[in-house]
Amino acid sequence: MSTGPAAAEKTGPLAGLTVIEMAGLGPVPLAALMLSEMGAEVLRIERADAGQPLLALPQEYDLDRHGRSILKLDLKRPEGAELLLRLAEKADLLVEGFRPGVMERLGIGPDIVLRRNPALIYGRLTGFGQDGPLSGRAGHDITYLAYAGLLHAIGRKGSPPVPPLNLVADQGGGAMMLIAGVLAALFQRSRSGKGQVIDASMIEGASMLAAPIHAFMAAGLWSDRQGQNLLDSGAPFYDTYETADGRHIAVGCLEPRFFAEFARLLPLDQRFVDCQYDRTSWPAMRTAIAACVREKTRDEWEELFAATDACVAPVLSLTEARDHPHNRARQSFVGSGLLERPAPAPRFSQSQRTPAATPSAADRQTAAILARFGIGEQEIAALASSGVLGQ
Repeated sequence: MSTGPAAAEKTGPLAGLTVIEMAGLGPVPLAALMLSEMGAEVLRIERADAGQPLLALPQEYDLDRHGRSILKLDLKRPEGAELLLRLAEKADLLVEGFRPGVMERLGIGPDIVLRRNPALIYGRLTGFGQDGPLSGRAGHDITYLAYAGLLHAIGRKGSPPVPPLNLVADQGGGAMMLIAGVLAALFQRSRSGKGQVIDASMIEGASMLAAPIHAFMAAGLWSDRQGQNLLDSGAPFYDTYETADGRHIAVGCLEPRFFAEFARLLPLDQRFVDCQYDRTSWPAMRTAIAACVREKTRDEWEELFAATDACVAPVLSLTEARDHPHNRARQSFVGSGLLERPAPAPRFSQSQRTPAATPSAADRQTAAILARFGIGEQEIAALASSGVLGQ
């Protein structure tokens, strides 16, 4: 339904879709990157007076900007807010990750924007949601995981909880849930012709990722104590072990037939195979596994288990993962200038019709960007000279 022309002919399942991304950190830029890689034309709105970001990256490494058109705009001035509203009139999606009330104070909240474009999907991502006692609070991935009960569940018995990078709340519960929400709203719009507002929160998104764990607890199959359950290092057959060279392997043989294969090759005494899920045997089983694993190097174990279903894998570093033969065979990492980065995901079977593409560095040609939205040269010059448009 977009009428905003693209900068260049793009391919992918979302080709023809126009997205406005309000610049921020973390999950919203990742969501915008993925939408761009699937073919959407993404216009990123940055503050005209934006200072140095928390983590400043050279242009060739800055995936928060790759694949977008960049427009610096002073939204605190009425002319800047009005220009954004005009751009939104020709967009399909607008995504933002500010605290509740920020967009409203700028005069570009969903009520105003949807009056100008009733078909727009307005995606909002926050830590705690648009309302509730904590909605105005600042936070990061670790904050939302703490409130969701998930940080408590991640870690070994007797050890402090371990932050899982920022992958669970920010990227999984945030970016992925935002994408799911806006794409579902686009499908609904294809039938109703009407847009709507998506209220995605990282605490609720992360909690949704843990829905099966809550079900296990309700059924009495999971303890609300860390490091004492099947998937949290409590089970000796789902854990990591140090190898002879000080590196590690990951063991994940949950099913009895996989565990039997693991035990045969390790080798592990048959008595442990016969009582895999007897928790009283777990301490001795863990000790026996650890002693065996220390007898070979990580790569020796990888070679031994390579052609089996024992569910044993070498714990690779980020650098090593890019060079693993499987990842190389599938081209799971691709070059983007000087950067080698994960390839666009997911993949589509109709690759000729809907190919995903790795986007290049940002387009910052302000005049050309605005011209695609129908803004004339004289008006662009006036906005630039008045300081509404940044350099």
